[in-house]
Amino acid sequence: MSGPCLDFSGRRVLVAGGSKGIGRAMALAFAAAGARVSVCARGEQGLAALRTDAQALGLDVHTASADLAVLDDIGRWLADAAGALGGIDVLVNNATGYGMADDEAGWEASLGVDLMAAVRASRLALPWLQQSSDACILNLASIAAQQPRPGAAPYAAAKAALMHYTTSQALALAPRRIRVNAIAPGSIEFEDGLWARRREQDPTLYHGTLAKIPFGRFGQPQEIADAALFLCSPLARWITGHTLNVDGGQVLMG
Repeated sequence: MSGPCLDFSGRRVLVAGGSKGIGRAMALAFAAAGARVSVCARGEQGLAALRTDAQALGLDVHTASADLAVLDDIGRWLADAAGALGGIDVLVNNATGYGMADDEAGWEASLGVDLMAAVRASRLALPWLQQSSDACILNLASIAAQQPRPGAAPYAAAKAALMHYTTSQALALAPRRIRVNAIAPGSIEFEDGLWARRREQDPTLYHGTLAKIPFGRFGQPQEIADAALFLCSPLARWITGHTLNVDGGQVLMG
């Protein structure tokens, strides 16, 4: 993990879906930059590993088990986190249901988590965000929303809806001085992640995707975390309603 280049001292940051991969990298990056951080995820094992990693770096991260497909779980986590941190300045909606199959389960997973968890968390967090002098919401979309592909229709559709929601939410919350942006990651590889598994299980797809990334490699979670810190910092104080592709040029290849 690279050292912090932005100061988040005194800021209260919540990361929904932050026990591994991109979420983990963002949680640790915000904490390293001085923020008080709360993370939720379904699995206690992943949260315990995150706490251990944070402690090894001299950082303290609040965690809570929550199923973000369940409204009551979202509300409970937000209240617990706001109580533990003393409020909310930044909400990062990172959770995904990875609904890839074009069936009822796939659509339910993607719409219920990738889209509706972000909608619900953003709405329920408003009472705390409105009390912040520098509030923002960051949604994690995907370049899949911009690149039609056979397969993974539910995931791509949910991410496209999330990108549109980002713009409409930014417009609605601008009078309250709450910024709303999104990041659309390209293909990101990390241990036990989707692309690490595909490298072993579907090498043809893995190498075919790699060939379409102009920089010649998959992205890393820290590169998404770096972009997240920028968009949630005062350096981005005049940016709202924007989706930033962080993909090494992958989307340019069609």
